[in-house]
Amino acid sequence: MRDIYRVDLFRREGFESEKCIHCGRIFWTLDSERKTCGDTPCDEYAFIGRPPTKRKYSLHQMEQSFLKFFERHGHKIVNRYPVVARWRDDIFLTIASIADFQPWVTSGQIPPPANPLVISQPSIRLKDIDNVGRSGKHFTLFFMGGHHAFNSRRKRIYWNDKTVALCHEFLTRELGIKPEEITYIQDFWEGGGNAGEDFEVNICGLEVATLVFMQYAGVGGKRSPLLLKIVDTGYGIERLVWLSQGTASSYEAIFGPVVEHLRKLTGLRPPLTEVLRENSKLAGIIDVGSGRDLKLLRSRVATRTGLSVEELDKILTPLETVYAIADHLRCLVFMFGDGITPSNVREGYLARSVLRRTLGLMREIGLKAPLGELMAFELDQLTPQFPELNERRGYILEVVDAEERRYKDAISRGRRMVERMAEELRARRKTLSQKKLIELYDTHGLTPEIVKEATAKVGVQVEVPEDFYIKVAESHSRARHTPTSSPLVSKEKLRKLSSTKQLYYRDPYAREFKARVLRTFDEYVILDQTAFYPEGGGQPSDVGSLESRSTKVEVSDVIKVGDIVLHRVKHALLKPGQRVVGKLDWERRRALMAHHTGTHILLGAARRVLGTHVWQQGAQKEVNQARLDISHFKRIGTEELREIERLANWIITENRGVKATLMDRNRAERQYGFDLYQGGIVPGKQVRIIDVEGWDTQACAGTHCEHTGEVGFIKIIRTERIQDGIERIEFVAGMAALKFVQTCERQLGKAAEILRTSPDRVAVATQHLFDRWKAAEKEVERLSKRMAEFRLSELKSKVRLLGKVRVVCEEVEGASVDELIKIASALKGGDKKIVVILGSRNATAKLVAMAGEEAVGAGVDCGVMVSEASRVLGGGGGGKSSMGQGAGPKTDFLIAAFKKAMEICEKQQVHE
Repeated sequence: MRDIYRVDLFRREGFESEKCIHCGRIFWTLDSERKTCGDTPCDEYAFIGRPPTKRKYSLHQMEQSFLKFFERHGHKIVNRYPVVARWRDDIFLTIASIADFQPWVTSGQIPPPANPLVISQPSIRLKDIDNVGRSGKHFTLFFMGGHHAFNSRRKRIYWNDKTVALCHEFLTRELGIKPEEITYIQDFWEGGGNAGEDFEVNICGLEVATLVFMQYAGVGGKRSPLLLKIVDTGYGIERLVWLSQGTASSYEAIFGPVVEHLRKLTGLRPPLTEVLRENSKLAGIIDVGSGRDLKLLRSRVATRTGLSVEELDKILTPLETVYAIADHLRCLVFMFGDGITPSNVREGYLARSVLRRTLGLMREIGLKAPLGELMAFELDQLTPQFPELNERRGYILEVVDAEERRYKDAISRGRRMVERMAEELRARRKTLSQKKLIELYDTHGLTPEIVKEATAKVGVQVEVPEDFYIKVAESHSRARHTPTSSPLVSKEKLRKLSSTKQLYYRDPYAREFKARVLRTFDEYVILDQTAFYPEGGGQPSDVGSLESRSTKVEVSDVIKVGDIVLHRVKHALLKPGQRVVGKLDWERRRALMAHHTGTHILLGAARRVLGTHVWQQGAQKEVNQARLDISHFKRIGTEELREIERLANWIITENRGVKATLMDRNRAERQYGFDLYQGGIVPGKQVRIIDVEGWDTQACAGTHCEHTGEVGFIKIIRTERIQDGIERIEFVAGMAALKFVQTCERQLGKAAEILRTSPDRVAVATQHLFDRWKAAEKEVERLSKRMAEFRLSELKSKVRLLGKVRVVCEEVEGASVDELIKIASALKGGDKKIVVILGSRNATAKLVAMAGEEAVGAGVDCGVMVSEASRVLGGGGGGKSSMGQGAGPKTDFLIAAFKKAMEICEKQQVHE
């Protein structure tokens, strides 16, 4: 392990190996007097105010300088990948440049797009989100410059010597940094199941790059050599920009125009350069991940600047908030620009989390501008270098406006809920737990700041963890694999069998085929070839029969284990070596093909009507109908749905070709982009591409029609919001669509018959019937009101004295509880001495009591009265002194209950 660190450059240039007197790590340097490693916290930032580069660079200039340098040194520039990792099923967001090539390239399954290559990859890491704006070196989205080489046994590109030499040349000759300013710290890297030795490259206290020599699989003590030895480098482009400008803050260097714009909107003045410079220097030494560390930082800056901690807080806290907002705006533009839809799951949750944190920060500093306006300003800064983001401008601004409205609604609804919760906690002398705080954020979108404000109103204090957003991001950053049921047949049993020839892909129209039985066991038959499609890709398996000269068995299910297809039969009467004829249930297969092809057509239509942010979240094709789940930030409108259906059927009438091709994964990604993975991640070096001519292209399994015209037509049945951010479209195609329309016609005919009209006039007749019903309802309401007035007049005449109060106690036949309450309230009116006791009986007996102010003052308690009287009814009740209600199943005991209520009313006055 030690030899890999002794690179040619160090020998040739005279680098010395030293041990840091603070952290104990080994580093290489040309400065013979250096005793520290050059990284924080062992060294302060020494570049602030004295940049070590030959010139100042903007972010775009630094990125281009990096890419062009490595291009001149034999690397091919590869375009950036999306920030949402569509090609991965283990992470949601692209977290590093090497993530672009995991797992297919790094595992050796497919070649890299170029070798060697260089890329500037926008990467998102939210684990340090609470440090953004404070530390100077943390960003939610940052550009990772990576030059990568993939070395195999057959072909060696370059390894440790050239990696370090290229890095050193870029820093010294390209950027003009003195070699003595650079230190290379020996370290060991682990991540994503891979590991390797590495160098951390530091300049003037700032780590600017990591050079990893990835050569092991596994973590901890269990490691094995990788098939490939991979040069995995990561250069912090933002950090190099900051280094070149030497500004007091990295955020001023990266987000200058945006920060200035936010300052104008908030009226915030630029801080004293000396204060900001000292704060940044010390922030590099102190990890500001916790409140305790932030207080320590403020204290030390106060000592150096002569200001008090309170004065520093007033200066720095608003500025740090502005920096964080500027950072988050860029992150959100890339998130939404690369097609993420806000939701409560997966990458959609992470995007919503960043957005709501941004809105929360805006509230903190009183920034009133709509978030959409700030995003538009940020887009203007980014689109010259990233024109693809401007193509999504409409979607980005629309989704941000919708999310801001949701956020405000969540605040207004959530405040009342939190206040009620806080009152309960105060009554029980309990505090709000951290778990509940995260739950309120996850479920209701309530930020901890809003919760803290709401609970403070009722005198309940809430402790918000300083790393709250880090904890939230960590809990949602990695994909959770849904456990799959273990195959009914183990791969071990099938180990010696050859792969099954997949006739269903060669000819999806084959209704019959000939095959030879290879093996039978339990309920399964294995053939040398089959036209039966095994369940997969959201498509159920085929069914049918297998026939030999002497027997016939029904195939009820088909599964695939590895490359072997198994046919499930009731009785495995067939024997190895037998010749059989397989016969498919063709009508079933035809229906499934129509629905599967229809799913592709419908998705293409949805993306054209709703926007290219639409992403398939799931699909299921059945014989009678199919469903397509898509990401979308709002409900699909009626007119939008009609247009989707119209476009889909237009493509069917055009009878476009549907072509299935087996392609190399790299070639497919270059040709079609990552929209290929709409249907999910497809493993392997080669992918099966289904291309609906000029309309939709996906990597997809399953059987499809060869022309869109074979689908017949598509009819959308319904849509529903299955969860926030995901719309489900249920539809029918082919003969299933015809059956659906015929069923609708029959129902329409029955409705016409009932309404005594023709089918084409059902809507008119229904409206006429509805109008008559509404008129009748109004008349019933009028008569009910007259009846109520009559009842009220009758009841008023029955009021009598009972002790110090006036009482009316009567049954109101057929009245509901609501009606009893209305009548009692009307009877009570402004009479302060009255007690009203009313009851009714339908399926159960009901009681309602109300008392005026003076009656309550005389000792009457309606809650107690009704509670006791309801027991006579075999039930229960309760309430307040001024009002009570109860019920019970013993309807025959209502008069007895009245008697009990009157007795209690009298006794309550006696004991007043």
